[in-house]
Amino acid sequence: MKTISKILIVFVVALNLVSCDQSTKQITNPKDYNDYLGMKINEDLDFTVEEIKFWEDKYAADTVQKSYLGIIASKYTARFQQTASINYLYQAEELLVKANQARNYKNVGSLRALARNYIAQHRFKEALLLAQKALAIGESQMESRKLLFDVQMELGNYNEAQTHLEAIKDMKDYDYLIRLAKWNDHIGDLDTAISFMEKAKTIAEKEKNKVLKIWSYSNIADFYGHAGRISDSYAYYLKTLAIDPNNAYALKGIAWIVFSYERNIPEAKRIISAIEKNYDAPDFLLLKSEMASFEGNKEEAEKFKNAYFEKLSKDNYGAMYNKYNALLYAENQATVAKALEIAKTEVQHRPTPESYDLLAWSYLKDGDAKKALEIANTKVAGQSYEPIIQYHLAMIYKTNQQIDKIPQLKKELEGSIYELGPEFEAKIKQL
Repeated sequence: MKTISKILIVFVVALNLVSCDQSTKQITNPKDYNDYLGMKINEDLDFTVEEIKFWEDKYAADTVQKSYLGIIASKYTARFQQTASINYLYQAEELLVKANQARNYKNVGSLRALARNYIAQHRFKEALLLAQKALAIGESQMESRKLLFDVQMELGNYNEAQTHLEAIKDMKDYDYLIRLAKWNDHIGDLDTAISFMEKAKTIAEKEKNKVLKIWSYSNIADFYGHAGRISDSYAYYLKTLAIDPNNAYALKGIAWIVFSYERNIPEAKRIISAIEKNYDAPDFLLLKSEMASFEGNKEEAEKFKNAYFEKLSKDNYGAMYNKYNALLYAENQATVAKALEIAKTEVQHRPTPESYDLLAWSYLKDGDAKKALEIANTKVAGQSYEPIIQYHLAMIYKTNQQIDKIPQLKKELEGSIYELGPEFEAKIKQL
């Protein structure tokens, strides 16, 4: 009897320990965000719609005033950001092209606005030409340099980007600090990146600037997540929603915590389904596919994947989803040739370590491990610290029997499972 009692005591203690461990993993609480999921009113969107009508009516009454074109374009850009409907981005582009034509491409504000539109469309080389033209004109050069930093980073021209970053240096300037944070994240110094984001956030709070606060809170939430500070990440997504109750980005961030950290698939699905009612982005179909795959429901995962490709075909997103497309195509031997084609195009358009990673991964999946290794060693290794890229490197090394390079990568990847997603936990163990 004593032995049985001891066993029962040990079992109960162990059960309590397991329960404690599980409770520490519970960070989110539906009571914190339920009200945001059922939002039927979007005041910001309603205001944007009213503004578009107001300015379109003004322009219709006086078409000589070409300055109205840029204002209307900015409203359509806002509408795209609020709804993810790609047609609004294209409408903004059409208006901005007209505005630039009317001014013979000599107005820096119009040039920069069109460049930002092209960045959103992943037309980076075109954006670069416009940004360089704006800088050459000479007016408000600091703003043009900020834009050039953004474009050069996207193109992988890091020396040029750093030159522009140094030219705008001002530790009291919000725009400089967020770019300095991005630079430090790029070089793999996440702690320093976070410290600069926190400084930028403080400026936004002191200025009581709603737009900057929303951007700061949502982005610092991302940074905290990358650093494994999940509670802090969650808190800042909630702070974002407190200011912008319809913020799809913050809601998606919470859904990711629920899915990847807490592994509560039904709740994550509930959040995503609520977001999709008002925010029409292809990303969510991929996330639902990933969730279904993690549950072992291959049929449902394939259904969402097909729906994703159908949406891209129907709405024409250009090159905006090339990265996702290449990764998806690479997983199937029947479509790996498409992955290679996309990866080669990406390298031509933006020769970043990320683009070369897509190319190396596609070659690996196509059975050319040596070509994959060559690209990985010369264009990727030590040039990017993205977890998915580190995983690809590990797999390339493993396939090429370079086992000695894997342990360090595996150690780093074990700390990145939250960022990569729960499916990678088993994949990393198998390295």
